[in-house]
Amino acid sequence: WIGLDNFKFLFSSKDIWLILRNTLGYNVIFIILGIVAPVAAAIAVGQLHSKKLAKAYQTAMFMPYFLSWVVVSALVWAFLSYDKGLINGMLESWGMERQQWYMKPAMWPPFLVFMNLWKGLGYGMVVYLATITGIDKTYYEAAQLDGATYWQQLRSVTIPLIMPALNNAVVISVVGGLKVFDIVQSLTNGGPGNATSVFGTLIYSSFSSGSYGRGCAASMILTFFVLLIALPTNRFISRKEVEV
Repeated sequence: WIGLDNFKFLFSSKDIWLILRNTLGYNVIFIILGIVAPVAAAIAVGQLHSKKLAKAYQTAMFMPYFLSWVVVSALVWAFLSYDKGLINGMLESWGMERQQWYMKPAMWPPFLVFMNLWKGLGYGMVVYLATITGIDKTYYEAAQLDGATYWQQLRSVTIPLIMPALNNAVVISVVGGLKVFDIVQSLTNGGPGNATSVFGTLIYSSFSSGSYGRGCAASMILTFFVLLIALPTNRFISRKEVEV
């Protein structure tokens, strides 16, 4: 029994604030883009008159969801590897120098956001598209009779009626964003230079190195933030739901 020494060690580390910032930052960005982009894609696909074209778009965007992050990391390595990467090969053929992509800290945070959006866009789009297509058409007919434009129908009919789906998605995104691990561990292993480290990688490295006390302390801190953010978020969004 060592009391709070593990917590003191974590908060005295110079990297803990970077890890906390990354975890919360990814969480916020993943939530915003993970909601806005799939809803926008679902609305756009729902407006297509050709069912075959709509199915083709759905399939193309849904396919990345079935890939594990290990497979995705291998694909990224094939493009960004210094020795055999496709991009460096193209740069060399154009008379330019090869780049150490895995040694550029500024590149990876936005790249991880892009990859997370690319992989999850199709799944979210299908969920919201199913919700949107299930809305009773009489709501839109009544809005049209009242002279509502397309954007007014979107704001006053579509968005309020998909709030239950948005509620579930936001809560899941909050918890998933705070527990983000697989994408970081697979693509960057927390690097370069801890630029992409999150609580998930900290917990993993602590247990892997035999520091079980520090790993448990980090897990408790992560649990605290999940409860601190997820519960108020769920309560706030639940108030925005409407009775259909």
